[in-house]
Amino acid sequence: MSTFTTPFKSMLTRHHAPHQPGTPILAVSGLTVRYSGHAALDDVTFDLRAGEQVAVVGPNGAGKSTLLKAVAGVLTPTAGAVTVYGQGSGGHICIAYVPQRTVVDWQFPVTVRDVVLMGRIGMMGLFRQPGKRDFAQVRECLDLVGIADLANRQINELSGGQQQRMFIARALAQEAELMLMDEPLTGLDAPSQEGIFQLLRDLRARGVTIMLSTHDLDQAVQYFDRVMLLNRRLLGFGEPAAVFTPERLMAAYGGHLHLLPLNGGLVAVGDTCCGGDHRHD
Repeated sequence: MSTFTTPFKSMLTRHHAPHQPGTPILAVSGLTVRYSGHAALDDVTFDLRAGEQVAVVGPNGAGKSTLLKAVAGVLTPTAGAVTVYGQGSGGHICIAYVPQRTVVDWQFPVTVRDVVLMGRIGMMGLFRQPGKRDFAQVRECLDLVGIADLANRQINELSGGQQQRMFIARALAQEAELMLMDEPLTGLDAPSQEGIFQLLRDLRARGVTIMLSTHDLDQAVQYFDRVMLLNRRLLGFGEPAAVFTPERLMAAYGGHLHLLPLNGGLVAVGDTCCGGDHRHD
């Protein structure tokens, strides 16, 4: 199975699971994931509010990718529970998962339009062919993210920023309410990153809840409502100023983090943003 199609297999079994009134858009309780006895996540518990944008930060191997996959229903946790609006996450069409670009097979022979159309699978049903409304929705979503002119391009012809725009368009076509983005800014130049942040602002206006993993602590502070500091265990979750204390940052990064004084405060400089083993990140 291609690494391009694998993240989207679960779309075939997703449906409009009922939303229980008064429940959080996402509730994670005691989430634990183990690989061959190794704890990638250990007893993680938190809730998300509908419409907020949250950055998940931590060193390589902290379990950031594992957390997003468990929430998306791509992998099954060893223990604990994940619910979306009070129901198990695996059945919800309202969750869109954007994997790291490095795990996608960009040689897979599909066009940009094909990928965005994948977002309509749950809306169409497994055996129905796309209709005029589906194709119109795809055109509108491509236009919204600014790549309508690339609809017929093969995905291997896209730049990194265009790839992320394509995945956001797919989530919009899916009519997602919760978007999980795994390090979407890695490898992008500054203009491309700013373009993605503008799209995130547009998603906020649409009420889409964002949970995004990143290595950049400064961007987490600048652009997100709350931050989650993770290193297999949840070390802090809340306003950036309350979470990014020297004590918590040292607990997360250890000797890989350097706290430098600047303008009356502290700047955290880490050396784990590149390389390393991402299997359980």
